[in-house]
Amino acid sequence: MALVGLAAFSIPVTARARVEMPSQISDSDEVTPPPGATQAKSGKGGKMSGYPVSDDKLRSRLPPPPSGNLHLFNPFRGESIKINIFNGDGSYNVDALKALSHFLRCKRTDTETQMEPRLFAILSHVYDHFGERRLEVTSGYRNQRHTTSNHYRGSATDFMVQGISPRKIRSFLETLDSGGMGIGLYPTSGFVHVDVRPPPSYRWIDHSATDPDDPNRRPLPIFKKKKRLQS
Repeated sequence: MALVGLAAFSIPVTARARVEMPSQISDSDEVTPPPGATQAKSGKGGKMSGYPVSDDKLRSRLPPPPSGNLHLFNPFRGESIKINIFNGDGSYNVDALKALSHFLRCKRTDTETQMEPRLFAILSHVYDHFGERRLEVTSGYRNQRHTTSNHYRGSATDFMVQGISPRKIRSFLETLDSGGMGIGLYPTSGFVHVDVRPPPSYRWIDHSATDPDDPNRRPLPIFKKKKRLQS
């Protein structure tokens, strides 16, 4: 799929405000949700709680730009990619975005979509902060029945960093949020979800195990995966 309409996301690095990052990263298993936070049962008998984030808990300005470097690994396909998402002037590199969108293609159907460029900037922040450790991506784009999912929209990914607690990753991601981010912690499965969304930002913790048979994650009934050609 061709990438189009990226000019709106081409923000020179020099145009972004630099502000200090919070120095304390929590390794606590839980966060303290505000009054009125929702709680529900999720798949596999786990409990899920979540809440929208108030403006006073967000950054007042954008975080400083990341290096743009990324090293991603897909444990299901055994594929990896090392790339920089920026051009020399700080705008997004279209070829890099195409390569990353292909890398994060649906693992069930091999289809792909144009992924949200700001998602890659967030992942580059994580890569920089944790000493350039490889990010292991367990889910990117999903061609699924649950079409309101940010995975279906190409603006979400689930990942882990070897040797780093998911709680620490979650806490660091929260320091980047100036509005319009979803951050979910999955302590049983051991990964963190991050997405780019319209405000308000949202936080949640899901104690269930991932369910590969969840019908909402299955492809649409009209879609059939193309068979690989036999050589």
